[in-house]
Amino acid sequence: MLSIKKILLPVDIPVSSFRVLHQAATLARHFKSEIVVLHVATALSHSAGVPEDAREMARWDLRAAIIRQAQNQDDPSLGPELEGLSIQSKVATGEVAKAIVQTAGEVRANLIMMPSHSFTFYQFLLGSVTAKVLHGTECPVWTGAHVEASPGREFEIRNVLCAVELGPRAKIIVSWGAQMAAEFGARLTLANVTAGVELWGAGGNYVDQRWKNELVANASQQMAQLQQETGVKAELFIGSGDVPKVLSDAAKQTKADLLVTGCYPYGGHLRTHGYAIICAVPIPVLSV
Repeated sequence: MLSIKKILLPVDIPVSSFRVLHQAATLARHFKSEIVVLHVATALSHSAGVPEDAREMARWDLRAAIIRQAQNQDDPSLGPELEGLSIQSKVATGEVAKAIVQTAGEVRANLIMMPSHSFTFYQFLLGSVTAKVLHGTECPVWTGAHVEASPGREFEIRNVLCAVELGPRAKIIVSWGAQMAAEFGARLTLANVTAGVELWGAGGNYVDQRWKNELVANASQQMAQLQQETGVKAELFIGSGDVPKVLSDAAKQTKADLLVTGCYPYGGHLRTHGYAIICAVPIPVLSV
């Protein structure tokens, strides 16, 4: 049974996106988790109202500041969603990604939840903090949808897409995907992306269909064997080519609300495309 007892929720001030906060509240209520809200003070956040004096910062109510900003931005539902949850606030200084990774270890977080990008966390390097956290921690990381134009409906998990790279960690990824789907009564789809089969020549580029069919057939066979070994029943999606694009298409086709995938520090091509996948798919990504 999946256990998420403590969620680390880094936030920037001013808050650039409230989506992940709503999602954290949903997960915390479901799993009865404690949320540790962390803000790493920067020059930008000080100019937005975060106290610079250490004593004032210790007394500063981070939770109240977040709820107040949500109300000012016509998001009055965040306060009631957080009500009744166990929430601890922390304010830190220093290099942002390092502080997040360090705090995750100190509080023994089971999950880090954060936006895929923001304007306070390294304003001119969008996503650099998220990418560094993904590369610096072994704690699973949940990133909010990079596409802010995605539907603003109430967050639900009804369809889970699990991107599986065949290898030593495949069973762990499948287990996470299956458990998340089971927790929320969601439909599960296992996806595998084979190598691209486009060939370039004097006449342009074309797809070697025979090669593609062989790769897809082999992947389908291995995925079926993986399902048999894990006892996980799910639909299959086998694609080939550009990994982020294929997974984005798969998310749309399966109407997925969540993508579960592998990430650094473990090997494989999903790790290589980790942040590109987060940027491409219009849904939250859980990297484990």
